[in-house]
Amino acid sequence: MPQLFTIFGFRFMFYSNDHEPVHVHIIKGGTEARFQVNPDVILLDNKGMKPAELKLVEAIVVENQALIIDRWNDFFKKTND
Repeated sequence: MPQLFTIFGFRFMFYSNDHEPVHVHIIKGGTEARFQVNPDVILLDNKGMKPAELKLVEAIVVENQALIIDRWNDFFKKTND
C-alpha cells in the first residue's frame, strides 16, 4: 500500500494492485474518497467524507497532480508518453 504523503491527517495513497485510470485514495479515520488524477481530477467515489473535507483533499490532489502521476508511473513501471 504505497503511501504518497499525509496532510492534515489525510493519507494519500494507492493500493499495490490498483488499476488505471491513475487515481489516488484518500483515507482518514473511517472515511475514504477516491479521485481520478489523469487526465483530469475527478471524484470517483466518497465513503463518508464531508463536503468541506472533499473540497480540501481535491485541492491537495490538484496541487500535487504531477507528483501523484510520477509516483504512480514509478511504482507501476509505466513510462510517460
